[in-house]
Amino acid sequence: MELTVKQRIEQGRTALGIEFGSTRIKAVLVDEDNKPIASGAHDWENRHLGNIWSYSLEDIREGLQGSYAAMAKDVKEKYGVTLTTIGAIGISAMMHGYMVFDKNDNILVPFRTWRNNTAAYAGDRLTELFGYHIPARWSVAHLYQAILNGEEHVKDIVYQTTLEGYVHWMLTGKKVIGIGEASGMFPVDPVTKQYNPRMLKQFNELVKGKVPFKVEEILPEILLAGEDAGRLTPEGAKFLDPAGNLKYGIPLCPPEGDAGTGMVATNSIKKRTGNVSAGTSVFAMIVLERELSKAYPEIDLVTTPVGDLVGMVHCNNCTSDLNAWVSMFGEFAKELGVDIPKWKLYDMLYFASEKGDKDCGGLLAYNYISNEHVTNVEHGRPMFLRKADSNFNLANFMRAHLYSAFGALKVGCDIMLKEEGVKLDRITGHGGLFKTERVGQSYLAAAINAPVTVMKTAGEGGAWGMAILANYLITKKKGESLEEYLDERVFAGQEGVTLAPDPADVAGFEAFADRYVAGLPIVREAVHSLK
Repeated sequence: MELTVKQRIEQGRTALGIEFGSTRIKAVLVDEDNKPIASGAHDWENRHLGNIWSYSLEDIREGLQGSYAAMAKDVKEKYGVTLTTIGAIGISAMMHGYMVFDKNDNILVPFRTWRNNTAAYAGDRLTELFGYHIPARWSVAHLYQAILNGEEHVKDIVYQTTLEGYVHWMLTGKKVIGIGEASGMFPVDPVTKQYNPRMLKQFNELVKGKVPFKVEEILPEILLAGEDAGRLTPEGAKFLDPAGNLKYGIPLCPPEGDAGTGMVATNSIKKRTGNVSAGTSVFAMIVLERELSKAYPEIDLVTTPVGDLVGMVHCNNCTSDLNAWVSMFGEFAKELGVDIPKWKLYDMLYFASEKGDKDCGGLLAYNYISNEHVTNVEHGRPMFLRKADSNFNLANFMRAHLYSAFGALKVGCDIMLKEEGVKLDRITGHGGLFKTERVGQSYLAAAINAPVTVMKTAGEGGAWGMAILANYLITKKKGESLEEYLDERVFAGQEGVTLAPDPADVAGFEAFADRYVAGLPIVREAVHSLK
């Protein structure tokens, strides 16, 4: 006789994933088949403290407890159960950043999130030293910048971690990190699955005499998906559930970054697969078969939760400028006395773009609300341009702005796909840009000249991906890889729509991309001229 959901909850046949996003912390509880059965969320915002984007430790604690309490309330309301046990727990968060602690476990400076660009100089110097791209948001860049700045706290550092690493530490007492997140702290060796020994040595020689530690001494231990990462302590249970209902002793899986949970939630951890997340920002992650021939500033190298190398193109801008134009068309409709629901307005305008010329009729748009490092634009300058003889109509206008949402992403992806010859069998798209059926999906397929799949279940997001990793810890069969687990026990039979690239769309996007790259000096000039 099959157990009811209530019985599964009571018997702990569940897994919980909690993910700290930039504006929302989400908790998703799944059953042993990885189906979501309850969820809760807590909204939060970063603070600008002394020119640093940060969240306080109190913000973190309240956010964790708030999301958990909302999920537990959902369980109570749906199933009449007070949540006292869970099969396994996993913690995820936005990657990178800087959290450092002294010998008494006190945080030494306010948490510096990935959003801070204050370590750009250090990142550039480390890129030169390692021959390996180190973005400004990476933890080692923040550490080196603090050393270069002569910051007083550096001498007292005994532990450095990231947001999910900190929360996991509070819950278990274990100073560990999943390999995907570790690869955004310090470069890892894809063969040994540990921090790169050559680069550890180079870094230690670089800072010799300036710090009392070796960098490997302060970094968390690396764990792979499915490995034991400790258990919920009595103190950890109180930290998560101050109401005191949750029992301690629950196993936790290695904490992972939001990039890793996104790969899991879209079944994109196999080599020659990848995913594109398209919302306020956009990033592509492609699982590589081999290392790239050299370092590229446009490409970050991280890993999957099992340690396979991933090429990541992260762009700051995607839908914000597009949203502003759609909003303006909505205002125009209201002036005519027509109140169009937002979803319908998006559908109308997106579908209208399909009637446009394949190359957007010679129109050109840049969606740079903020800076864009991939195309070397230092400040936001959204622009729309056309020549006198361009085919200027609504369809081409919307198509140009939708193409522009993938413009910088294509610049970075082309390096991997064209210059490096990276092979790509399938990309999974997720995020707000794909809500309108077919349109954004087909344009992304044209941009990267590869099939794009949109799953109907991918909307659960990274917290669901983290719950899957927690479930993998306790329900995997002996010798069952994460790839097999996802294929056979999570995504088998799930509905998805795959669109192959249309050759005419590919040619049209290539023509637009040539025009896009040729026009970048105009945007850079606007940055300097229009203060």
